[in-house]
Amino acid sequence: MRIGQLAALAGVSTRAVRHYHHLGLLPEPERRANGYRVYGLRDAVVLSRIRRLSELGLSLEEIRDVLADAHGRELREVLTDLDADLARQEAEIRARRERLAELLEHERLHPDDAVSPEMARVLGRLPKAKGTMAERDREFLALLDTSLSDERRPGVLDPLLSLPETGDPAFHARVLEVYADLDAFAAEDPGEDDPRVEELAWRLIELTPRHLMPADGLAMPGEDDPFLRAFLADFSPGQRLVIRRVMQLLDKP
Repeated sequence: MRIGQLAALAGVSTRAVRHYHHLGLLPEPERRANGYRVYGLRDAVVLSRIRRLSELGLSLEEIRDVLADAHGRELREVLTDLDADLARQEAEIRARRERLAELLEHERLHPDDAVSPEMARVLGRLPKAKGTMAERDREFLALLDTSLSDERRPGVLDPLLSLPETGDPAFHARVLEVYADLDAFAAEDPGEDDPRVEELAWRLIELTPRHLMPADGLAMPGEDDPFLRAFLADFSPGQRLVIRRVMQLLDKP
């Protein structure tokens, strides 16, 4: 058989046959005087095995190991590992589809809605406020959700999930007021001794659950922390003063 006939018999392309030759999966056959390869039935058997194993999801390196084991012992091990891997993928796909179903229940979606289910619950507890500060809060939490390692995730998100539910009107009214006042403060350029800085800082602290305070929960980053510098750079000078004052007050023993 010529290479085209062999490829047609096994249901692959001639390019694939040449690739398998290059990788050593399919031995090079004898050549005629004119340089053409001549294939036999054995070549077709090996090529069909490569195709079947590839369709099962084995990598070409795994196929090489399987074909080298005449008794098929390697095949059982490889297929067992492959089955376990497919089971994991199946579970992941199921979880993703469940999350997609939750998102598709909403009539209108924002790019930051595509967060983890845990962070989605945290964001669901925030007041539906408009304005720069409210938007920054949601953006920061979405970024936090992406950057958290699996090990740190429970320690950071579990306390946030204990924030008051959306059904607490008094708490949410106070949050909306602080958001509005901080947005208005964006146009100001106060000094550090401006009494409004202290007043806004304490109002923010009063809205922070006690278990999130540095003594028992999250530690305050230092002034030289690059993430903190980038975070503060996104606010107006007046807002930065308030946030820095909050951090100073929380960092006191």
